[in-house]
Amino acid sequence: MKSAYELAMERLEKASPSLSLTKDQKKELAEADSVYRAKIAEKELFLKNQILKAQGAGKFEEVESLEKQLGSEIQRLQEECEATKEKLRASFAKSG
Repeated sequence: MKSAYELAMERLEKASPSLSLTKDQKKELAEADSVYRAKIAEKELFLKNQILKAQGAGKFEEVESLEKQLGSEIQRLQEECEATKEKLRASFAKSG
């Protein structure tokens, strides 16, 4: 007799089959991660520098605005990265 967990996993596999990725496909996903990590680092570097300048000038409203901008930019880039990886996975599923 199968456990509830095993039955649930079977139903999940039928509804959404898992995708075995090739080495090249994994490399493409890792490359997407790498590209977006670099974009995030670039934004952080630029905006943190702007934040430090604003703090030095005593422009605390600008500091708050820049910090919000940094947070939203990081979130946007992370979401963009996940969307890119999902498109890649979908293309892998079609070609596989």
